[in-house]
Amino acid sequence: MAEYPAPYLIQFPKLGAPDIGYISVSENVQGPLPFAVQRVFWTYYTPESIVRGRHAHMLTEQVVIAVSGRITLTTELADGTIHIFRLEDPNVGLYVPPCSWHTMQYSHSAVQLVLASQPFSAADYIRDYEEFRRIWAPKS
Repeated sequence: MAEYPAPYLIQFPKLGAPDIGYISVSENVQGPLPFAVQRVFWTYYTPESIVRGRHAHMLTEQVVIAVSGRITLTTELADGTIHIFRLEDPNVGLYVPPCSWHTMQYSHSAVQLVLASQPFSAADYIRDYEEFRRIWAPKS
């Protein structure tokens, strides 16, 4: 299986000033994105009590951005390494590799933007935690 880096934060350019506002840009899929974007989706109005995600991907890499509000995103690698990220700056994205089980919780005002390396495919999702551990377990 392919080797992927652990989840990490990506800083997007923050252009502007407090008196006029800001814009963040990533053009022509030149850095800081580690892949060509094939799918874009966003979530919003998610109740704070709901935990979304609860899956991993076989191939899809993602960058998750909280364009509004706060998202607490937890990742777990098959070796048991857990990272907790608090996304609340619209110019910061989190790279989530395919081998990472992930969950998200949102503030009520959160809008999550996801840039994905693959088009949607139900076969790409690993929705059973034990299957995730079996597939991605470190080989000895």
